[in-house]
Amino acid sequence: MINSGNNYFYPYSTVSRRIVIILPQNHIQDRFETMFTIEHEFDATVVTLIDEGKAPLMEDLIITVFASQVTVEQLDPRTDTVQKITLSLSQLRELEAALDLPEGSYQIRNPDETDHV
Repeated sequence: MINSGNNYFYPYSTVSRRIVIILPQNHIQDRFETMFTIEHEFDATVVTLIDEGKAPLMEDLIITVFASQVTVEQLDPRTDTVQKITLSLSQLRELEAALDLPEGSYQIRNPDETDHV
């Protein structure tokens, strides 16, 4: 996914490749390796996050991005069922914003909206 302002683009590639991402030292608290896959289906992009950290490891996290929603799925090994959460694109944008903000209560508005008193 490429972020260009408020637009997200999902690049399509016919070449399978493994990408190694090296994070700056200030983003790394503990040494870790990570692995994920990206697959482009007819109507969605599927990203699978694979937990390769220290035990206890979590089951793979499967994120499916459709045109109007995003689903997040993970197997619950205790019940042997897949747990699924569906987010609207608006909720996904709110989550993205929330990850970079301190604790508090927020409301996201378009820049062209103004408050009328």
